Amino acid sequence: MKKKISSRRSSSKTKKHSSKKTIYRVRNWSVYNQALINRGSLTVWLSDEALSGWRYQGPTQRGGQFLYSDLAIETTLTLRKLFDLGLRQSQGLVRSLFVLMGIDLQAPSYSTLSRRQATLQVELPVRSKDTPMHLVVDSSGLKIVGEGEWKVRQHGWSKRRTWRKLHLGIDADTSEIVAQTLTMASKDDASQIKPLLAQIEGEMATCAGDGAYDRWSVHHRLAYPPERDLRIGPFRV
Repeated sequence: MKKKISSRRSSSKTKKHSSKKTIYRVRNWSVYNQALINRGSLTVWLSDEALSGWRYQGPTQRGGQFLYSDLAIETTLTLRKLFDLGLRQSQGLVRSLFVLMGIDLQAPSYSTLSRRQATLQVELPVRSKDTPMHLVVDSSGLKIVGEGEWKVRQHGWSKRRTWRKLHLGIDADTSEIVAQTLTMASKDDASQIKPLLAQIEGEMATCAGDGAYDRWSVHHRLAYPPERDLRIGPFRV
C-alpha cells in the first residue's frame, strides 16, 4: 500500500510540474527598459494644413464674424475627444501646443467651441471603390462579464469573470471600420481572418497586422480567399 501511495503522489507532482507555463526571462534589460519608457512618450503636433487654415477665410456673415475656421474647431474638438478633456482643458492644450511650436496663433475659447460644435459639419474621407483597400486588422478587450469585486469579497464567487474580444478590420486610408466580429476571450486573432474578410466588399491591396496574425493559415487565406477570385498581397506583420 505504501508503494502505491508514493507512486500516486509522484505522478501528481509530475502533472503539476508539466502544467506550469514557460517563463521567458529577459536577457537584454537595457532594451527592455527603454521599450517600457517609450510607451509613455507622447508627441502631439499640428500639420501645416491645419495651421494655414486656422483662421476663418469664408464669406462675411451678419453680426459677429468667425475668427476660427471649421478646421480649427474640428482639430481642437478632436484633441478633446482623444485625451478625454473638457472644453476649457482643450483650449489650454491647443494654446500650449502653439507655445511649444513657436506659432503666433490663438486657441478657440471654450465658449466658442461650445457654440460652434453644434453646427460643425465634419467631412469624412470616402474611399473610392475603384481603388484596392489597404486593410489593418487588430483586436481589443471589450467588456468584463461576471461578478463584481464587492460580491466576490463578501460572498465568494460562483462563476469566474471573463471578457469579450472585439476583432476589427479598418481601412488604413479612411480609418473606417469595414469588418468586425465579437468572440469569447479564448478565441485567437488569427481565427477571425476568415469572417473579417467575408464582410469586405471590393478588392484589397495589402493586409497589415501584428505578430498574432503571423500564421500559415492566415497567409494562405489572404493569398487564396475562397469568397472571391482575387489574390491579396502582400501581408505585412
